[in-house]
Amino acid sequence: MGIAMIVEYIRYRIDQADAADFEAAYARAAEPLSAAPQCVDYELSRCVDEPEWYVLRIAWTSADDHLQGFRGGEHFQSFFAEIRPYVQRIEEMRHYERTAVRGTGASVPSLYEWAGGAEAFARLTDVFYARVLKDDLIGPLFAGMDPGHPEYVAMWLAEVFGGPARYSGERGGYHHMVVQHLGKGIGEPQRRRWVSLLMDAADEVGLPGDPEFRAAFSGYIEWGTRIALANSQPGATPPMQAPVPRWGWGVAPPYIPQS
Repeated sequence: MGIAMIVEYIRYRIDQADAADFEAAYARAAEPLSAAPQCVDYELSRCVDEPEWYVLRIAWTSADDHLQGFRGGEHFQSFFAEIRPYVQRIEEMRHYERTAVRGTGASVPSLYEWAGGAEAFARLTDVFYARVLKDDLIGPLFAGMDPGHPEYVAMWLAEVFGGPARYSGERGGYHHMVVQHLGKGIGEPQRRRWVSLLMDAADEVGLPGDPEFRAAFSGYIEWGTRIALANSQPGATPPMQAPVPRWGWGVAPPYIPQS
């Protein structure tokens, strides 16, 4: 389930003589802002070309949550007390809705590229499913497995980590993956064994071992297998239509835990 966000931009014009005090005030104001449940994240930026200009970006859960929830809540007064001296220097303050036009540039490689591309994920799933079929705990779940299954999972992982959208184009995307788990009744010990064997296979085939990659890789595996576990339970009614998740460096798809 995604978080519906609204983005507020506040543009300030601050004399350079006051810049250090202004930034210090916002550093203090950040404490109550961070504590507000209506705040998703925030960032204060200073213009390089004209240093007197600042832009504050705050993502809120909704405009109403900002204007009513935050401003009427327990954290607003301490936040406002810090920034009050600069309110008259606001040049613009607006809420903006995010659009579907967004993405990342090529300056940072995708996890797919860092891992070694399609060939790396193909090696991973070949070795992994060879281990799976020999395992007493989860091997029975894959009895009669389609010989193409390792290739299909490699396609899924490649797409998730930023590679070509072959699983969406050739295998039915998210809907098809969800269907594979319905009614399977996977148990937590089986989920953990699946994760453990995959991590062993990642070591065996030489996936990058740097902490940044492994943290992102294992983060998705934990996230994905826990959703698969929930979707496999008797009576589960997961959403059947959604995009294939795209996983980045320390970035997960927005998600609100179910209570």
